Amino acid sequence: NGDGDHVLTDIVRGGGKDLHANTTDAEATEGEGLYFDNDGFTLGYNHGNYNRDGRTYVAWNWDMGGSNASLTAGSINSTVRANPSYGQSIVSYTGNGTASATVAHGLSAKPEMIIIKNRTSSSKNWYVYHEGLHASSPEDYRVELNTTNAASSNTTGNSLQGTAPTSSLFTLGNGSWVNENNSAIIAYCFHSVTGYSKFSSYTGNGSTTGPTVTTGFKPAFVMIKSTAAEKWYMYDNTRNPVNPVNKVLQAHVADAEFVTGNKLDFNSANFQVLNNGATINTNGQTYIYMAFADKREYAYWL
Repeated sequence: NGDGDHVLTDIVRGGGKDLHANTTDAEATEGEGLYFDNDGFTLGYNHGNYNRDGRTYVAWNWDMGGSNASLTAGSINSTVRANPSYGQSIVSYTGNGTASATVAHGLSAKPEMIIIKNRTSSSKNWYVYHEGLHASSPEDYRVELNTTNAASSNTTGNSLQGTAPTSSLFTLGNGSWVNENNSAIIAYCFHSVTGYSKFSSYTGNGSTTGPTVTTGFKPAFVMIKSTAAEKWYMYDNTRNPVNPVNKVLQAHVADAEFVTGNKLDFNSANFQVLNNGATINTNGQTYIYMAFADKREYAYWL
């Protein structure tokens, strides 16, 4: 309910190590930050991004597996915490500044979405690959988590070097966002898992009765981005336990939550877009999304 950076913390980098989704900042160490416990996390005292008195917060949590592994299958070695059953992994590596370098991601299928951030150098954008960015060659395109920029074509530098990810590796250009020499870099990799997650795209119809987007489960979390110059919208079923889902946070800015007319319904096997706003439903426009079911529902489904 107040302005504050979106903080990404993970067990590979370690507690107290912050990256901010809405900025280009390098990683910061926060003594009063977030630290991991066996069954949750502990918050620092009166930290504005975590635990300021009187503020309300939301936290989204992913189970990335029980231990780290050192992988040497790529031309760059990686430290990986992976949960292949859930199709998600955290990948830490040190850039070598060489085009077409490869990194092992620890999953059993090719990632459909990869989010990469240079931890060492400031002023480096968040690189996002998503399979829905282009019908035939998504590896040639990118969007940025910290901007509203339209998807841009780039096969060199800050890119996957025009090479699609495989079931074991992803490829990098030599750009400073993804592969700066001697910089510590983190990547979050995901692929769809039946009943748990979906990474895909839909086409807007410009109607207040918007597209119904099949996921195969009732969503708990959905993030949407147009391939045009539009905002990143994040929805969840904890802030909105009943439909319509209309409380939004934006990944690219530090703004407080707001209620939007660009709302969704979370249904048993899909989400439906309920407005024709440009952020989620321009006629003919492509929108990428990441959607997750509640882990408890997935466990029951298994």
